[in-house]
Amino acid sequence: MTFDQITIVGLSTIAASYMIKLIGFPEQALKIYHSKNSDNVSGFLFLSSFISYILWTYYGYLKNDWVIMWGQSVGILTSGIVLYLMNKYRRKNASENNTQQKPDDTNANT
Repeated sequence: MTFDQITIVGLSTIAASYMIKLIGFPEQALKIYHSKNSDNVSGFLFLSSFISYILWTYYGYLKNDWVIMWGQSVGILTSGIVLYLMNKYRRKNASENNTQQKPDDTNANT
């Protein structure tokens, strides 16, 4: 079996893509989950990734290309989990910050 340049580039692309989807995004999800904080995570990055993976999966469906569909659906799952955790802990942290603020005591000086 010989590998031509297209096969090597294709396999390299698949490997890099799966590293992001199966290592990078889950690692980010675990960091958010353990710290219960997503303030320093780019929502735009994960939202745009999520939309991109949805569009790629749909494109694979239209072309009846199962390799594209399965490969990109993994990205939908992992980026979706990160988006869910970001939303969950941003809301939770925002509500905790609102309850920890001291009430404005405007009548204290009168």
